[in-house]
Amino acid sequence: MKPFEKLHRGMGVGGWMTNYKRVRFLPQDMAYNITVGDREHFERFLTEWDIRNIRSMGMDHIRIPFDQVVIEEYEKPFQYREDMLLLLDRMIGWALDAGFEVILNMHHAIGCYCDFAEAATLTEDEQLKQRFLRAWEMLEDRYHDLDIIFEPLNEVTTPDAEAWNMLAERCVKAIRAKNPTRRIIIGSTQMNRVDRLPELKLYDDEYIAYTFHFYGPMVFTHQRKTTGAMLYAYNREVPYPGDNSYYKDYAVFSGADPAEFDPYPIVGREYVEHLLRYAVEFKQAHPEKVLWFGEFGTIRHANIIWRENWMRDVIRFSIQHDIPYSVWNYLSTPYDCNKFSLVTDDERRIVSPEMLRIIQGDVD
Repeated sequence: MKPFEKLHRGMGVGGWMTNYKRVRFLPQDMAYNITVGDREHFERFLTEWDIRNIRSMGMDHIRIPFDQVVIEEYEKPFQYREDMLLLLDRMIGWALDAGFEVILNMHHAIGCYCDFAEAATLTEDEQLKQRFLRAWEMLEDRYHDLDIIFEPLNEVTTPDAEAWNMLAERCVKAIRAKNPTRRIIIGSTQMNRVDRLPELKLYDDEYIAYTFHFYGPMVFTHQRKTTGAMLYAYNREVPYPGDNSYYKDYAVFSGADPAEFDPYPIVGREYVEHLLRYAVEFKQAHPEKVLWFGEFGTIRHANIIWRENWMRDVIRFSIQHDIPYSVWNYLSTPYDCNKFSLVTDDERRIVSPEMLRIIQGDVD
């Protein structure tokens, strides 16, 4: 069996050990503290029932994100929180018992936080690099006998592809020194942008796959989000598919070029597939490599029909091009401010029967 052959459709569980609160709203000297409330959240937010609930939706893999500061003391390099790691052990165990392929993802590294621009120093600071590498060596030691997949970093903030390629290669070498067959997934720069895939270093290693994320067009997927000044200020409901006048107007408002939408009187499937063309080009150029669509979704307060329309188009693209995918997100916290939940807060049931069919791949 090929190393990534069992990956078809999956779901991320952000909101548990990542995005549990938006650190940008805190003073920087408080941003990375783990409080008693945080610890109670990590203990209670997701249960074994939730993992089995995701499995019942027809998902075959689960993406488990965590922040480095949750498992490592922020002010004490290389000192790891055993109580947090035990919770991670428990989550992985639940997922394996449910029959999932497990992807363990460092969502935010120290020095790579999209919330704090001044904290985006991971690829520049050697001590932060050492902390990042040592954390993955520790996790390899801890999970050496478990057949799970490592995704070293969620969304690299730097636009410097070479700097990330060098650090990613060091991470691969560190893991390979301990485990020659650990499955690893590596993504591109600038938040795993699909158009940065051509700059990603590739390896002669069948146990390495590659990934990208997609949230285009942002004025639809992130409409009226509270963590982005422009979209928050714009405060407009935007349909999908929708007349390009909506999209052009926001482009003007945000200082972008509205001409991008001239070829698309209706912004819909054709436009989305145009944005995703880099994934097709990657597969054509590297047919022997595995490409995984690691993250995509829509903010939950968008109209449900529009959400379904967008998700259908994106998943149809993924299936047509034989790209396994993982939807974002099972359940966001009330204070995430970017709620991409696919289930309701209280009953944790899928937001609509049609959405369930779509994420299961029924997109004809």
